[in-house]
Amino acid sequence: MTTTFAVLGIHGYGRLHLAELALLATDGIAEVVAVADPRGADGADQVPPGVPCYTDLDDLLAHVVPDVVVLATPIHTHAPLAIQAMRAGAHVLVEKPTAASLAEHEAMVAVSEETGRAVQVGFQSFGSHAFTEIERLVADGSIGEVIGVGGVGTWLRTISYYQRSRWAGMRALDGVPVVDGVVTNPLAHAVATALKIAGAVRAEDVASVEVELFHAHDIEADDTSSVRVVTTSGTTATFGLTLCAARQDNPVITVQGSEGEIAFAYTADILTLRTGTETTEDRVGRTSLLRNLVDHLLEESVPLVAPVAETGAFMRVLEAVRTAPEPVAIDGDAVTWVGEGADAHPVIADIETWCARASREHQLFSELGAPWAQPIS
Repeated sequence: MTTTFAVLGIHGYGRLHLAELALLATDGIAEVVAVADPRGADGADQVPPGVPCYTDLDDLLAHVVPDVVVLATPIHTHAPLAIQAMRAGAHVLVEKPTAASLAEHEAMVAVSEETGRAVQVGFQSFGSHAFTEIERLVADGSIGEVIGVGGVGTWLRTISYYQRSRWAGMRALDGVPVVDGVVTNPLAHAVATALKIAGAVRAEDVASVEVELFHAHDIEADDTSSVRVVTTSGTTATFGLTLCAARQDNPVITVQGSEGEIAFAYTADILTLRTGTETTEDRVGRTSLLRNLVDHLLEESVPLVAPVAETGAFMRVLEAVRTAPEPVAIDGDAVTWVGEGADAHPVIADIETWCARASREHQLFSELGAPWAQPIS
């Protein structure tokens, strides 16, 4: 049986979904029957020959209702488009973040349950086989008693990154929430992955969220933030995240124990166990979200890797970011600009150290005494 797909947004991340669907098509289990993008299909090299391109979802659904609609569209369109697709009879794969507010997420969950349509969310790291291995190592007592979970993400983004669209780097656009900050978009995987490891996937699994939001870019949203989450089971997960590092390194989630630690570099699927003087490193496999969705639709007993309801814990963090005071600007001696023109990017002094300390010591930037950080009240 072949599952039919339509992809919305084919000039950005949607190209990767189309490439993955081409692989599934060679296995005879997927077929792209339509795409949609207001810019048309010119220059979108991953669109299969002969596949029609429509302007938007309304136009597409007037011609065909595929088994699955893939949404690689702006954040603030995720919920309304997903709900429209479900009500038309299609299942959905929606890019992360799930939605632009907790209320929108709750609406998506409700419509999924009402219609019986599956919604997979694009947290690719959820497909990693590392979760099973981490669970085994913790259960075996390999790192002793778990003390906490930390996440470090030190990336860089140039000015051009924020020039790519009207909604880039915005907290809201035309009165609609967007929430395009470091915590909720570029390094959202770090937050969601760490929370899943900490046993928090649904909204009710989160007891509290604290955020401190900053920016060195000339944007509304945050590009440098610290976050502390306490789960209902009592586990603390703390993050130091930035897009203003000197270089881009693999984000790492660390499970901290009384007798060692487990480090998971989720973009590379590398798992490292450190106990005493011994260090072992393994590369683990990963299940594709699209293939998993196809398998689930063919056999309901196959669970979704990233079902919409199990992104609720992450959405509690997004909601805390959305409703927090405006991010504080970091400037002056703390920031050095590197490069010129659209390729320029800010580097915050010692930001790698501050992010690592936040993650390791479970303190926010202001609590650590970062010179540019002040408590947000």
